[in-house]
Formats: sequence, C-alpha cells, structure tokens
Amino acid sequence: MELSQRRSLLIGRLKRRKTRLREGMVLIEGVRAVGEALDAGADFRFAVFSVRLAALPGGGDVLGKLASAGVEALEIDEEAFERLSDTERSQGLLAVCAQPVRGLEILRPGGRYLVLDALQDPGNVGTLVRAATAFGVDGVLALDGTVDPWGAKAVRASAGMVFRVPLVVAEAADAAQALGEAGVPILVADATGRDVGEVVPEDGWALLVGNEGGGPRHVLSELASDTVRIPMPGGAESLNAGVAGAILLFALTQEIGRV
Repeated sequence: MELSQRRSLLIGRLKRRKTRLREGMVLIEGVRAVGEALDAGADFRFAVFSVRLAALPGGGDVLGKLASAGVEALEIDEEAFERLSDTERSQGLLAVCAQPVRGLEILRPGGRYLVLDALQDPGNVGTLVRAATAFGVDGVLALDGTVDPWGAKAVRASAGMVFRVPLVVAEAADAAQALGEAGVPILVADATGRDVGEVVPEDGWALLVGNEGGGPRHVLSELASDTVRIPMPGGAESLNAGVAGAILLFALTQEIGRV
C-alpha cells in the first residue's frame, strides 16, 4: 500500500528539531520503543511498517497491540520504508505520536529528579532517561542547550521509556528557581565530588549531569548542595555521561546498605 505524500513529508519533518517542535509530534522507531510507548499510553497518530517486521521477535505482537489500540498501521514496501528510516539496520517499524508536554509544576518537596544540562549526545540523553525510568525517578528536566530529548535518536536510545517518566524541557534559570522553591537540593555529578555512597539526602534530590566536555554550567554548580562522584578503584579517569549518570542514579536510589 502506498503512503500518502502528506504523511511521508510529516515523517521527514519530525527528524528536525525545529519542525518537530512546530508539529508537536514524536517519531518512534523500532519494536521495543513502539511497544514501550504503547504500554505507556502514548497518543499515537499512525504507524508504518514493512514486511520484514513480521520476521522479527515481537514484531507480530507489536502489530497486534497497535491494532488493539486502534492505531492505523500501514504496510509499505521495503524501498519506501528505507527512504523514511534513518537507521542503518531498521526493524521495519515507524510510528508517529503526540509529544507529551509537562511543566516544572511536577517538582515537589522530597522528589527525586534527573537534570540534563546541555548534553549533546542523543545516545547519552536516551540512556539517562531510560535509567531514570528504571530506578523510579520522579521526573527528568532537560535544560536549554541539551539535544532534543524527543528527537528520534534519543527516543530510540531510551527504548521508548521516555514516555514512562515525566520529562520537562526548561530554561536553566527557571529550573533552578523551581527546584529551590520546591526545596529540592541539587547534587552535581563531578569527578572531584564526594563518594556517592557517603551522600544521603534527606529531602529528595536533583542529580545534575553536565555537558560531556564542559561539565555543568557555573550558574547551576554554584547552587549545588553537594557534588558526587563514582569511586573507580580500577584507575579509569572518567566514564561517559550516560554510564556515569546511570550508576549515580542507581546508587542514590538504593535505601539499603547506605553509609
């Protein structure tokens, strides 16, 4: 079946942040990501798939879920699908849904949050959103300068879990003010900080992971209640932002065995 030109052009627009924001929609690719978005109750508009999907583990199941949710799923030929996909090894499934919009009112005293400060790698952003979801964090703040957390690559890196956690896109100054008003202390991830195992916040926390090369911006690090690091007895100088942030989230959410 042929995909309409209108929908084909829409998918193309959703690959660029500026036009994606104007459309207010998100492009999701892959069996796992689409399945997670469905389970999270995302507002789907339509999906397209190729014949290869049926041969993949879970391919038939996700098509069944789309049908049960009343989502229109259109089968197109392989050549047409390849023109739409921007992945090297596509699974043959793309979907479009509305972008959830949340504000800083999600912040509350005692809450636990992840703050992304000008991260540039969509893989790191997606990994950290996925970790935040896995460890039960109450929300994620993506500050100005951060790569689009709703972009296709970041959504794919999150395995669709971005739909399971409240995610707020905000200016740094606004986020800092809102965190202060909610009484949520900021913990900055930094190699010079205290061993994270020694830090036991009593009133919730907001873990701030800074830019991959430059770290957190000064205006935010000045507001930090503490800085935390991962002890690395193996002698490595650093870990990438996605890995380091995920380990810190794990450590901060463990209630047993804390110092």
